[in-house]
Amino acid sequence: MRRRPTGGRVPHPRLTLAIAVLEAIATLAFAISGFIEARKNRLDSVGTFVVALATAFGGGTLRDILLERRPFYWVVHDDYVIAIFVLALFAPFVLRMLSRLSAERLLLIADAIGLGIFSISGTSIALDAEMPRFIAVMMGVITGVVGGIVRDVLCNDIPLILRDSRPYATCAFVGCWFYLLLVWLQFDSVYSVLLATGFILAARLATFKFDVRLPH
Repeated sequence: MRRRPTGGRVPHPRLTLAIAVLEAIATLAFAISGFIEARKNRLDSVGTFVVALATAFGGGTLRDILLERRPFYWVVHDDYVIAIFVLALFAPFVLRMLSRLSAERLLLIADAIGLGIFSISGTSIALDAEMPRFIAVMMGVITGVVGGIVRDVLCNDIPLILRDSRPYATCAFVGCWFYLLLVWLQFDSVYSVLLATGFILAARLATFKFDVRLPH
């Protein structure tokens, strides 16, 4: 059983369920982005599994280390690890059927979904541990972006967060503060998570749609 930090807020059961469902979706989304990057680098099934696993759980693991949460998220949800392992066996064959453009679009969407969900779930978990607001936001950003950084490093690429001037961590940072605003306004907890997650997802996709870039 996961040890909950003492002294934090007790999340509403609906919120706990909503975050659990969203985290499952985000885990799959980030794993898919790992599969695509592994395919681009012509990795075998073992390499594909390692990259997908690191992408899906890298941010959450660092968050758990910083918040002293044990056992780690992926240890509690070992069924997710098994699912990624099974998918890694077939992913190289399935991805061969996708054109390069389709793969890039799928990577963008999957990465944006994972970024949005994990950023907000990380912030919520930090609030449960009674972290200060700014630290809670940083925990959210870490949860959302670190998996992608590890993915790119394992694939011998400069991390996307460093080589692409389109807002990435910025979307997560602003979205996490939007979530805190909804919490402060005592908005429904589940809707707060969904709205903030949707905000980050929409913001990230909009940076590509309208070619929004940060100044150099």
